[in-house]
Amino acid sequence: MPTGPCSSPAVFVGSGRGPESSGRPGVMEQLGKQSGPAARLDTILRHLSPRLGAFPAPISCPTSALVSALPQPGKFRYTLDNDVLTTEQRQFYEDNGYLLIKKLVSDEDIERFRKEFVRICKREVKPPGAMIMKNESLRSQYGQSEKVVNKVQDFQEDEELFRYCTLPEVLRYVECFTGPNIMAMHTMLINKLPDSDKQTFLHPMHQDLHYFPFRPADRIVCSWTAMERADEDNGCLIVQPGTHNETLKPHSYPKWEGKTNKLFHGLLDENEKSPRVHLVMEKGDTVFFHPLLIHGSGINKTQGFRKSISCHFASSECYYVDVKNTTQEDLEKEVLEIAHKKYNTTSVELKDIWSFRARLVQGERINL
Repeated sequence: MPTGPCSSPAVFVGSGRGPESSGRPGVMEQLGKQSGPAARLDTILRHLSPRLGAFPAPISCPTSALVSALPQPGKFRYTLDNDVLTTEQRQFYEDNGYLLIKKLVSDEDIERFRKEFVRICKREVKPPGAMIMKNESLRSQYGQSEKVVNKVQDFQEDEELFRYCTLPEVLRYVECFTGPNIMAMHTMLINKLPDSDKQTFLHPMHQDLHYFPFRPADRIVCSWTAMERADEDNGCLIVQPGTHNETLKPHSYPKWEGKTNKLFHGLLDENEKSPRVHLVMEKGDTVFFHPLLIHGSGINKTQGFRKSISCHFASSECYYVDVKNTTQEDLEKEVLEIAHKKYNTTSVELKDIWSFRARLVQGERINL
């Protein structure tokens, strides 16, 4: 049975420190040297897409987690045999679909990520391909500052923020879910702003797999790190334990007047009686969760900011799927429309967009 809010196994205390890394993988060729957005996208797709191009994938330093690349028969479905997770931790993830590791990421690293975020907000750096989401109504009051920016998404071309995806202490755990060949697929730094009565930054309950056109789901995991204390007051993560055992459900924009953000989809038929857990986390705490786990976040009722940094990782042995005639088809249309407007091109497919985002962080690039 899913474990409730008062269950002690929800938090496993440990530093999670991994072996020293010999350095992050080779730096991907930067965008922005071509004549326009469409040309930049075309260039990156030729370099990154397994379908379109060449360019050998870099091989990075392995971690200490000894895992098999194939699911193991028997007791555990959602984790691979490894020497990092205890049997109790594996069973907790099996039952609940998430695992919280205390103080995994150092204060020093978090402060570096915070400083880079502020530089992006001030437009001192402009990461190619990144989507900067803002509350435009605050710009006249605060100008270019962190008081306006709600999210930096797709920061794979910002070398400082992307360090998060290569941290040995993070990959050490990720490998337990994905196997040794690891792709960073989707990156976000969220700056949950103080909210108003309109609850602008409420994120409805959803499953992340709704956004992903690759499978299998069990070889995908999100790593989500609190950059300061996250609790019910400032809009911490809310999870529904055990829902990773369910299927992918239909999503769309919630029917809330004045409360919908672009691509903030939610479940169309939410079970209000399903048990929920508010994940109270301290700075550096990191939660790993399955892409089918139903989760969301509340509003920030404080006057401060609730920052987090995250990455969805997947085994490079995962493969793209055609989402036409599925519950994800409408999402595909919306994403492609955004890409067409941004890059002035009609030739991009959904899997091309994901190839554009994806970067190898460990092992060998196989399918993604």
